[in-house]
Amino acid sequence: MEEELVDGKVDWRGRVAVRHKHGGMKVSLLVLGAFAFENMATLSLAVNLVSYFNSIMHYELADAANMVTNFMGVSYILSIVVAVLADTWIGRYKSVLFSGFFECLGLALLTVQAHSTNLRPALCNLYDKNAVCEKISGNHEAFLFIGLYLLAFGSAGLKASLPSHGADQFDERDPKEAKQMSSFFNGLLLAVCVGGSVSLTFNVWIQNSKGWDWGFGVSTIAIVLATIIFAFGLPLYRIHVAQRTNCIIEILQVYIAAIRNRNIPLPADSIELYEIEQDKEAAMELEYVPHRDIFRFLDKAAIERKSEKQEVPNPWKLCRVTQVENAKIILSMIPIFCCTIIMTLCLAQLQTFSVQQGFTMDTRITKHFNIPPASLPIIPVAFLIIIIPFYDRICVPLLRKFTGIPTGVTHLQRIGVGLILSCISMGIASIIEVKRKTVARDNNMLDAVPGVQPLPLSIFWLSFQYFVFGIADMFTYVGLLEFFYSEAPKGLKSTSTCFLWSSMALGYFLSSIMVQIVNSATKNVTASGGWLAGNNINRNHLNLFYLLLSLLSLINFFVYLLVSKRYKYRPQAPAVKGVNSMEGIYG
Repeated sequence: MEEELVDGKVDWRGRVAVRHKHGGMKVSLLVLGAFAFENMATLSLAVNLVSYFNSIMHYELADAANMVTNFMGVSYILSIVVAVLADTWIGRYKSVLFSGFFECLGLALLTVQAHSTNLRPALCNLYDKNAVCEKISGNHEAFLFIGLYLLAFGSAGLKASLPSHGADQFDERDPKEAKQMSSFFNGLLLAVCVGGSVSLTFNVWIQNSKGWDWGFGVSTIAIVLATIIFAFGLPLYRIHVAQRTNCIIEILQVYIAAIRNRNIPLPADSIELYEIEQDKEAAMELEYVPHRDIFRFLDKAAIERKSEKQEVPNPWKLCRVTQVENAKIILSMIPIFCCTIIMTLCLAQLQTFSVQQGFTMDTRITKHFNIPPASLPIIPVAFLIIIIPFYDRICVPLLRKFTGIPTGVTHLQRIGVGLILSCISMGIASIIEVKRKTVARDNNMLDAVPGVQPLPLSIFWLSFQYFVFGIADMFTYVGLLEFFYSEAPKGLKSTSTCFLWSSMALGYFLSSIMVQIVNSATKNVTASGGWLAGNNINRNHLNLFYLLLSLLSLINFFVYLLVSKRYKYRPQAPAVKGVNSMEGIYG
């Protein structure tokens, strides 16, 4: 029986990967396990670091919220840097190992600082108006930021490389493996939910009950386990060979060449545009993408002048049609990318201000057990753990019969559902905040101390906004990961998944900017000095801020409908099977 080779992938010894020996669904479970442990380590920090910065390091509430969103933003934006390195230099497998090391180092430094009283401010009651609480500063603040951003860099690397390496275990041109890859991306969200459920319960309980030194320590152990689990699969992985050419540079070359040739008329027939012969391409193991009649101005980069026909082409003056088409693909994805930024802006509020709302409310579940406010996202997470397998195993096959699409619905349809649900989530959040403030006012508790004098209102009222946004997560973020990976050029697979993380990074940065803009714009029209100013959330106007985000999300959704309707999916080349499959066409 002849072996079936996999184009463009090798095993750990550098030999061409064999389809039934390397990769597939079983080995991708190791990637999902590593991703679950990574989220176990970090998700509790995303929702609870505001409390750490506010109560332990003595930053003001708005400053603490901005520190968290800036940290999250940097973590996601750095994923682009790591992805480019993974695609063009060190490879995705090594990128995961290096990133795991840096994340462990950052968490270890934060553990040391949280444990040592000499590296942080003295304990102080921020809600005592007569207390003078010293904020962390100087070398101690520098120590905090070094640990925090080493953690951000390591987390960025894992987010950049793990999903792409997992997707590398499947051949999207093979019908069976295309379906498995769709299940893998659904499994990624399931891994986030499983790891997140532990993080939002056990980790948060450790942080609040045993101390932040124990909390950071548990996260450190989780990252060590994630790295070990991932490394264990080395003999079974299909490994992407790092391309020494930089695809980002190749896309820049298209724009430069198009500008240089801007005065040359386009040929009547696109077959006259420059391209290497396909049989020669197969021998050189290059990607081939057919010409499409979109963004025709970029086609000028592939106009071959008579004086250049006998010369080795200068890539800054003449580009292949495939190179031009790859640039078109990236350009056409940008509007989709931009429309998803605002969703993370909404997510940032659930991870910061909504947690602070929870501290003012009744957290009792039973007489002897209280749920930590930072653990509230466990409600949608627990629901997603149930609904994701249901969606993947029942809904997708059912939808596939009607639509004929391997993923059930198109990636863009899936993203759109999530965007409208995030709009609804912010509307619900605004209504719940009005109710919460009404209860505080009616009970004369506007100045009650959070956590000490809880309002007579259950924290589970906040679960509605978390629940709806959790469903939005399942549709939009997984849809985006799969969309970017499937549509991106071969040399930009890792970088393409970072479009999601970059979208999230910009959303977190935008959150910090929005908080400052809103506070500045409303400084003189509210008694609190701004909608979100000060430490007393009962005196703020968070409901109006949520309503503003809901309206912006609705406008964003209608813009998305327009740009998604105009998007044209890239053509996919069929998989080529057999012992000579390395001679196939890359698509």
